[in-house]
Amino acid sequence: MVRALAYDLLIKGGTLIDPAQGINGPMDVAITGAKVAAVAKDISDFAAIEVVDATGLIVTPGLIDLHVHVFWGASHYGIEPDGNNVAKGVTTALDAGSAGARTFPAFRRYVLEQADTRLFALLNISAMGMISPEIGELEDIRWANIQEAVKAGRENRDYILGIKARLGRVQSADNDIEALKRALQAATILDGFVMVHVGGTKTPLLQIVDMLRAGDVVTHAYHGSSHGILDNTGQVKDGFAAARDRGVIFDVGHGRGSFSFDVADKALSQGFYPGNISSDLHVYNIEGPVHDQLTTLSKFLHLGLPLEDVIRLSTETTAKAMGMDGRLGTLKVGAEADVTLVRLAEGKFAYEDSLGMKAEGAQRLEHALTIRGGRVYK
Repeated sequence: MVRALAYDLLIKGGTLIDPAQGINGPMDVAITGAKVAAVAKDISDFAAIEVVDATGLIVTPGLIDLHVHVFWGASHYGIEPDGNNVAKGVTTALDAGSAGARTFPAFRRYVLEQADTRLFALLNISAMGMISPEIGELEDIRWANIQEAVKAGRENRDYILGIKARLGRVQSADNDIEALKRALQAATILDGFVMVHVGGTKTPLLQIVDMLRAGDVVTHAYHGSSHGILDNTGQVKDGFAAARDRGVIFDVGHGRGSFSFDVADKALSQGFYPGNISSDLHVYNIEGPVHDQLTTLSKFLHLGLPLEDVIRLSTETTAKAMGMDGRLGTLKVGAEADVTLVRLAEGKFAYEDSLGMKAEGAQRLEHALTIRGGRVYK
């Protein structure tokens, strides 16, 4: 009589870092179907059909990027989703406002439903979405139609998690507060969260942040433009820590023009840590300075965050922000079998922020393998 093997896939010999479970050490992970079936030391090779040798590698829950732009062919920011996410260790990504109510049906059919990366989206409060580099989508506030946004959100609740509002002058001219009010109204009806793009806003950032609710996200938190988190002496302004403590999430959102080593270093030195690390990966920064999510995470190793915290800020905290903690961002038994394997390389590595400042790091996270839904991604 032939005995059936217990597991379909076994990841063996690696160092598991799963902050949601408080695990940081040698541990094997077994998968059956698309779910995690066991996490334990020294699971037998003979218990699984396929074995992945993770010796010398770090095993993490599938990385999650809270801010990407993957509406290729329609949004001027759009990149192909899979070659830049799941193929590089990001198993789940959230598109941050590339599509609005008028463009979301195409985004769903031709991108979200076709990608190997597990994709979700924030609906742009502007019905046009992010179409043109010449015209800000909220310059004409009539595009911020609450009824259209709510209708699109209800019809696509399996993908849409909330609302995005880009509030810089380039995107919204003088309409930042009115656009935010409408975004908050739509998100409240949909029971979703709001992400606000900041940097170069008409309105001071603290006034914007004071309007946000627990669970809402400020992306580009460490930007170097006007109306940031630091005052003229380099101190974190009064009020931002209180906003963080009441549940507003300050996200990195690196991007092409939205991350400063100097701002981040000063904020971190004062204990103002990010609530999430995301890349804001798009067509204008994929060749640098962002490159990918692992490069963004590596920059925070350079800035002094411990490895476990860096992993947490792209797994556990990100899943929680998306309302998916327990399902994603962890490898506990029963969770989705999304796994990222990386190596921690030592050496001299060149990094650059969005303002052109260069830095040399001593460590870098390098992608080794992705497992998406229980299968090795090729």
